[in-house]
Amino acid sequence: MLLAEISQHAEVGQPDWYLALTLGLLLASALLAGHIARMLHLPRVTAYLLVGLALGPHTPLAGFFEWIFVQFGYTVSLQGIYIPEKHLEYLEPVSKFAIALVLFNMGCHFPLARCRRLFKRLIPMSIGELSATMVLVTGGLLLLGPTLGLMLGDAPLDWRHAVLFGALALATAPATTVLVLKENHSEGPLTEFTTGLVVLNNLASIVIFELLFVLVNSMRPGQFSWGAIGAEYLELSLNIAAAGLLGVFAGLAVSFFCGILPATRWLVLLTAIIAPLMAVCELLNVPYLLTFLTMGTVLASTSDVADDIGAALDKLTGLLCVVFFVIHGAEMDLLNLWYAGAVGVSYIVLRSAGKYLGIFFATNAHRDGPQVKRWMGTALLSQAGAAIALSAIAVQRDEVFGKQLQDIILGTVVFFEIIGPIMVRTAVLRAGEVPVADTILHTTSTPLEQLRGMAFRIMQSFGVNPLKGSPADRLDVLRVTRRTVKPLLAAALIDEVLDHIEHSHNNTYPVVNDVNELIGIIRYPDVRDVIFEPTVKMLVTAEDLAVPVRKVLKQDETLGDAWRLLKDGRDDCVPVVSSEAPHKYVGIVRRRDLLRLLSFEANKEQNGD
Repeated sequence: MLLAEISQHAEVGQPDWYLALTLGLLLASALLAGHIARMLHLPRVTAYLLVGLALGPHTPLAGFFEWIFVQFGYTVSLQGIYIPEKHLEYLEPVSKFAIALVLFNMGCHFPLARCRRLFKRLIPMSIGELSATMVLVTGGLLLLGPTLGLMLGDAPLDWRHAVLFGALALATAPATTVLVLKENHSEGPLTEFTTGLVVLNNLASIVIFELLFVLVNSMRPGQFSWGAIGAEYLELSLNIAAAGLLGVFAGLAVSFFCGILPATRWLVLLTAIIAPLMAVCELLNVPYLLTFLTMGTVLASTSDVADDIGAALDKLTGLLCVVFFVIHGAEMDLLNLWYAGAVGVSYIVLRSAGKYLGIFFATNAHRDGPQVKRWMGTALLSQAGAAIALSAIAVQRDEVFGKQLQDIILGTVVFFEIIGPIMVRTAVLRAGEVPVADTILHTTSTPLEQLRGMAFRIMQSFGVNPLKGSPADRLDVLRVTRRTVKPLLAAALIDEVLDHIEHSHNNTYPVVNDVNELIGIIRYPDVRDVIFEPTVKMLVTAEDLAVPVRKVLKQDETLGDAWRLLKDGRDDCVPVVSSEAPHKYVGIVRRRDLLRLLSFEANKEQNGD
């Protein structure tokens, strides 16, 4: 019950270190979940969202544990014992700052020259996708309106709701989509088009929603007024213009000062500009999405060091985005998905169909590529920030009418934010735009080996030699040869090669023929940045990827010979073969095993033992 006590103290205003405890719990849980997600080949974004959902005030785990206590005769309330809801409010500025950094980084990838080239191809795709989504969602909900009712208040689904749901369906979550693309280091037309469409989708959603909300709101009896409509549209135009101007001035300021300040001060400068700029956007009620995108685009168009500035922000962005997604997950409530009911299910199906079919029919397979035509629609499903913010604006303007929109959006966001990242990763993976290193989980050490290495160094510190025997340089290589390391067969297909790399803790992999003769090696650094192409995976074998072996040890050679081969090379291990021809594969000698033995002997000689 320690967590329950902490939560109670936090609620009554105890010291601020409880907030630090919450933040530490979130980050530690996210770190573990992210590692598990990599092992399961899932996006880390999904893991962070699920961690937040599991630890947040709406966690379904609370109900499960309450049920367990009831079985033992105890009645307790555990709702919210993991992360107090107030702590989420305190951390909200951090998550907004993370979104600002992501949007700014997006803009940095779209200088004006690139925008002109790219938008010629993006505009037809965007029009097709936005039109299909709007028509399917609005038309589908209008047709289903007579048989569907909103779950809260039993209010009927009228045409005004259907039209605004169509506008909300256009938005795609920028942070979620872009972070999954960055996480997978994807490159190619699908990645480029998806990033561009995310920008266009959100801008279109904001503008179209605002235009339609003013129009449908004025259609109520006694509310219609051309003057009121004109005033609303003028205010919207001024807000958009203000957002663009703020972005231009901020981008020029960053470009100028980063040009005269040392790179070590860039992060301070960017924080000093982005944080107050976010506050100004909130105060003026202007769309910060446009502000920070414009800021990044202006910087990319006016600075020679835009890429370096983006790289300087990457580490900070990565940390803040972990906090953002965990907080975002903690704010989600699975019950909202249940409350959304039939309307929510219809919205999910119609929006998904609109995104996919719109891209499919608006994309030219010959010009844009068959993989873009087939997969890009699935990369645009994530939905969160913009749709939630717009539905909240609707509540502010008309509480009853807006609440009916917001309830459905909050429910469907749970689905789209969990499924969306998985579909983004699937899309770029199937399109062949992900490097090999991001399709597998490759490590160079196991937890047991790490513990063994720590124990070895501790024993060395006390002058104890764990490897007793002859002087190291005269020991034969079989003393440290790992015979259990299996080689790759020459005929192994690319899937088998990747599976072998994923389960190996080395960076060098021997390749043998059917009679166990060594014919070459595959080096992980040589293949990690190669784009994984699913369409040719049945054609590429281990023999195709292998390079000739230039360094090899025979089993009767000494560790001194092994060290001379490894000390100046880039390989982390060297194959060991039999002394007699034909040279059969025996095992490998790893650099780290060799260093452990030789370093002890060197320390021993230096100390005169």
